[in-house]
Amino acid sequence: MAINLILLSFLAILGFSSRGEGQELRKVYVAIPAVSPASATFVVAKEKGYYREEGLAVELIVMPAAVATQALLGGNVEFATVGGAGLPPILRGAPLRFLFTTFNRPMYWLYARPDIRSLEDLKGKKVGVSSIGSGPDSLLRDLLKRHGLEGSRGVTVMAVGAGTARFYALQSGSVDAAMLSIPGNFMAREAGFRELVSFIEQDLVELQGSILASEKLLESDPTLVERFIRGSVKGFDYFRGRRSGTVVILARFLKAKEGLAVQIYDLIRPGVTQDGAVSEAVQKKSLEHILGRVGLKEPPPLEKIFDYSLVRKIRADLQAKGWMP
Repeated sequence: MAINLILLSFLAILGFSSRGEGQELRKVYVAIPAVSPASATFVVAKEKGYYREEGLAVELIVMPAAVATQALLGGNVEFATVGGAGLPPILRGAPLRFLFTTFNRPMYWLYARPDIRSLEDLKGKKVGVSSIGSGPDSLLRDLLKRHGLEGSRGVTVMAVGAGTARFYALQSGSVDAAMLSIPGNFMAREAGFRELVSFIEQDLVELQGSILASEKLLESDPTLVERFIRGSVKGFDYFRGRRSGTVVILARFLKAKEGLAVQIYDLIRPGVTQDGAVSEAVQKKSLEHILGRVGLKEPPPLEKIFDYSLVRKIRADLQAKGWMP
C-alpha cells in the first residue's frame, strides 16, 4: 500500500506528457531515482517518441532507489533505472537483472574549501556524502584509502543529505568538503570552492542510467522487455550522438538554461558506455567496492546479475535495418 501511495504521489511529477498516445498503447511505469542527467536516455526516448513506436506509453516516476527496488520486486513498476544502487539487493539475493547501462563512470565531484588544495589536506577534516553506505560514500572511502586517509585518524565522513543538500552543508561550513553531483558541482564552482577530484575522469566504475527488471517479468513478458529495451537503445543512440537535440531536451527536463545544459552534456559525455552494455571486466569492477558492504568476499556468477544479450540482439537488428537517430 505504501508503495502504491508513493507511485500515485509521483505520477506525472516530471510534466512530460504522452502526446498522441492512444488507448492501444500499453502503459508502462518506470522508476527513475532523480531528475538528473543519469536519466537522459529514458527522457530522450520518451520525448522523441521511441517508446510510442514500440506501442508503449511510458511514465517516468521519481522515487528513491531503495523504494524503486521494492516497487520493482512487488510489480508496482515494470522497470527501474537505479543503476549501481541496485547491486546490493541483487548481491543479497533479490531476483533482478541489469539489462542495459547508459553510464559506467561515477558522476560525482569532490569539492572543498578554497584553502584545501589536495586530498592530503583533508586529513582531520569532515567530508559530506548523501548517506553512509551509498555509492558516493564507497567511492570516496576507496579513494581516501589509496591516499592513506582511511580510518579514525584520516577523514570523518558525514551523511548530510541528497541532492544540493551537500552543497549547502559545504557552503554553511558544516563540512570541509563534499561529494557533489549535478547541479551541486556547478553551484560549488560558482561559489568559489575548489574541485579536488572529478570522479568521472578517474579509473573507477559505477553504473548509472541502467535498466533493471525482475526475473518474473523476464519470464512472463519477454516481449514487453524487448520493446522497452529497443525504445531505450534508440534514445541512447540519440543522446550519445545528437548533442544539440539532446541539450534542448535536457534543458527542459532539468529546468536549466540551455547554456548550462550544454555544459552538463559535455561534462557527462565521457562517462557514456559505447553501446548500452558493459564488458565482463567492467561488470566485475562495478562490484569491487560493494562486496564488502554486503558481507561477500566473492560475487555470484555475473550472469546472475547482468544480461546484456538483449541489447546486443536489438542493436544488431537496428544496424541491419540501417536505423539512425
